Amino acid sequence: MPIEVPRWAAPLLAVQFLTRLPVPILNRLTSEQAAAGLARAMAWLPPVGTLIGAVTAGVFVVAGWFWPPLVAAILALIVEAVLTGAFHEDAVADFCDAFGGTASGERALTIMKDSRIGSYGALGLGLSVVLRIAAIVALTAPVAVAAIVGAATAGRLCAVTLAAIVAPVGSGAGMAVRAGRMPPGRLALAGVLALPGLAPILWLQPGATGAAIAAMLLLLLWLRRFLLARIGGSTGDCLGFAAAMGQLALLLAVAAR
Repeated sequence: MPIEVPRWAAPLLAVQFLTRLPVPILNRLTSEQAAAGLARAMAWLPPVGTLIGAVTAGVFVVAGWFWPPLVAAILALIVEAVLTGAFHEDAVADFCDAFGGTASGERALTIMKDSRIGSYGALGLGLSVVLRIAAIVALTAPVAVAAIVGAATAGRLCAVTLAAIVAPVGSGAGMAVRAGRMPPGRLALAGVLALPGLAPILWLQPGATGAAIAAMLLLLLWLRRFLLARIGGSTGDCLGFAAAMGQLALLLAVAAR
């Protein structure tokens, strides 16, 4: 018999999963309801990404009143990392460690479960953060604000799309396993919910945003083929890596001259 989950739970579970914001009302749910609700919450990841991007962009703007753009960008990403618990940064490091230094699918899965960061992970994480900072510094308001918000939204939509085209592998309590494969209807809902976060940058920089979307689609197609060949499916770290790379793709496209 299907577990009944209140309609209000899905967006709040998405907030709880992607941020460190307290959501006390979720204490009303049983563990079974929370697990079942996570599958529905996946569609709400893009608007939560919009919220995260809005906070990051706000910090960047306010910090820019007092410090140079480089300092403001660093402070904005620090606040974002605190807000999200460095969720996607950890995924980038784990993904790079898993697939950068091993040819074994079983070994890759083991590495992604290890909290330690190796040389490949440190390199991948460092490059992704530096590139994000450099791209943000190259932008000026209002494009910078729209790009930061749009990138945060697009990155989470990338994660949802990967969850729709690649089934989870393995078993356990990871996000990919608990959420399962994203049904087409929920992917469509995620796309609709992503529109408010993407609309400003689409309006201001349609060409660059279109190029970024094309790059994200190519990335997702490559990831699908790569993951199915290497480990037979996806994991939570793979979804987080897709989110981080989608976010970076849009920032780099808009920052390109």
